Amino acid sequence: MTFQNTREFAQQLDAQDELKQYRSEFIFPQHNGKNVIYFTGNSLGLQPKRTKQYVDEVMNDWANLAVEGHFYAQKPWWDYHERFAEPLSKLVGAKPSEVTVMNTLTVNLHLLMVSFYRPTKTRYKIICEEKAFPSDQYMFQGQVHFHGYKPEEAIVEIKRREGEHNIRLEDILAKIEEVGDELALVLLGGVNYYTGQVFDMKTITKAGHKAGAIVGFDLAHAAGNIELQLHDWDVDFAAWCSYKYMNSGPGNASGCFIHEKHHANKELARFGGWWGHNKERRFKMEPQYEPIVGANGWQVSNLPILSLAPYLASVEMFAEVGMSKLIQKRNQLTAYLEFILHEIDNEIQGTEFEIITPANQEERACQLSVFLHGQGRALFEYLMKNGVITDWREPNVIRLAPAPFYCSYEDMYEFGQILKKGIISK
Repeated sequence: MTFQNTREFAQQLDAQDELKQYRSEFIFPQHNGKNVIYFTGNSLGLQPKRTKQYVDEVMNDWANLAVEGHFYAQKPWWDYHERFAEPLSKLVGAKPSEVTVMNTLTVNLHLLMVSFYRPTKTRYKIICEEKAFPSDQYMFQGQVHFHGYKPEEAIVEIKRREGEHNIRLEDILAKIEEVGDELALVLLGGVNYYTGQVFDMKTITKAGHKAGAIVGFDLAHAAGNIELQLHDWDVDFAAWCSYKYMNSGPGNASGCFIHEKHHANKELARFGGWWGHNKERRFKMEPQYEPIVGANGWQVSNLPILSLAPYLASVEMFAEVGMSKLIQKRNQLTAYLEFILHEIDNEIQGTEFEIITPANQEERACQLSVFLHGQGRALFEYLMKNGVITDWREPNVIRLAPAPFYCSYEDMYEFGQILKKGIISK
């Protein structure tokens, strides 16, 4: 498609958008009486209007039934989480028995590493990417300290080549082969939070297994954003937060994937808890722990239903649409944003925007990270003051995430006009 940098063209694309009605299903912050242009769904998604109904249902059941809501609520609380299995499994490419919801992301990664990071004297190293999200870095450090190793010896970062912003697949594979028999775990972000680079998880998983290691992924920026086939890729485990592209609300519950090949392994270490115990015998209060066979067997505590309600509202919205349609719009919307950026770059002399997210559509998703050569934080602040909610990352990068559920093509055009005014007025 040949794009045009005009409002009429953007409005034409919006009119043709198969998902256009979903924009009205979200609540936008207001700026001068108008919806903001919202580019931070990669940090916190907007609130779906239907969320309130799901939360109110739980509140009403609590008010009217109290403790009996565990069994007699409209959606009984004791198995509330099981409603996620079918829709979540389709979103991440898994079997329903391989997914569950519980806790928050870093808590879940720690719990999963109890099972899947089992270092020995000779095989103890973890491979991760350079500039992994800080919480992952802190988690790695905590885990290796817990097992008696020094982070500088046990944690191996795959670095970017000099002058490059993204990590090459061949460098990941080479590092896995180099670490070889010392490698215990490969744990990468499926999508790098800083650059928006999507990693080839299928190829990385195969290479990690060939080296004799376990392979897992932090899918915080991937779930609800890219196509995932965790079961078919033979990924051992993964976890993701739900409040970014999945719009479940601030700090909300995390999703987990554990491949079915691990479900029956009774020798696998885990931190047990009441809600992971045999569901049919849970209320017999038996002293001997018998974990559920499946991802639910990694649960520890009973679930925070008031947190799950907004997540269920969003998951059911994803089920209505399906990832294939979201990805189709995501690709065109992101490409149009890229076009707008280049147009503004060409129109204003002395301006240079370097998009550090890969240009190859297979290596990127719903985010463009833009290096503002010749500009600075003042431009970011101008955008924020003029109704564009975006994200600043040091030293000089803004991250733009046009989420396909609620961002429009006209948003992309209007952003370009505001951006141009911000540069000229500097």
